[in-house]
Amino acid sequence: MSHTFHLDNQVAVVTGACGKLGPIWIEALLDAGARVAALDLSGAPGSGAYDALAKRAGDRVRRFDCDITDRVSIEAAANGVVAAMGEPAVLVNNAGVDQPPDSAGTRHHLQDLPVDQFRRMVDVNVVGTFQVTQVFGGRMAAAGGGSIINIGSLYASVSPDAHFYDHLPGNAPFIKSPAYGASKAAVVNLSRYFATHWAGQGVRVNTLSPGGVLGGQDDQFKAKYGSRVPLGRMAGPSDLMGPLVFLASAASSYVTGHELRVDGGFTAW
Repeated sequence: MSHTFHLDNQVAVVTGACGKLGPIWIEALLDAGARVAALDLSGAPGSGAYDALAKRAGDRVRRFDCDITDRVSIEAAANGVVAAMGEPAVLVNNAGVDQPPDSAGTRHHLQDLPVDQFRRMVDVNVVGTFQVTQVFGGRMAAAGGGSIINIGSLYASVSPDAHFYDHLPGNAPFIKSPAYGASKAAVVNLSRYFATHWAGQGVRVNTLSPGGVLGGQDDQFKAKYGSRVPLGRMAGPSDLMGPLVFLASAASSYVTGHELRVDGGFTAW
């Protein structure tokens, strides 16, 4: 691998470290040579994937409590990271609220979707990402450089296909919340805003938007989804790692304000 893809001894911050995608980003950063500050809510259980990574990496991974909806909590986490590991050069804004199709008895028709659920998703996915970028990105700008990768979604660009879920039983058809795609579209634009604002301080800001990622989905869903993707399948962890390291490293030194869709061609149709 060219040295331009290396992150040797750089400090990288990953929010939502214990979630579905967090361990994927952490593993990619570790393999590229970085030391990783893993941020998540206090008391959030470590997933099997995260725990295995942390055990393997030893002191190259350190966990810090952080609630991305609380500015004081973010600032405390930033101070803790700097004191324990040094100034971060990479930030992966991964923490967010998704909606897995597993709530068969508590669904709502679109016209009855509670607005509080909508607000919560926007608060975490948009306002949370904004605040973390303010705090950690502000430090990068003051230090003269860094790379921020905001995790988007293919649903920042297209609407979810309800037919993917119409085989699921329940009191109402499952619908992916309209707040999810709306919030991820906002994240894409937020990335462009910070990219242009901090370019003069050497901070690059991009969005990585994955398509559907394998993670325990039922066979019918996987078949339906795969048939809609030009490459014919859902993404696996290894499909996401290279794109993340590209955006985090000097390999993308002239890339900022960009949305990199890693979706198997889903949005090309």
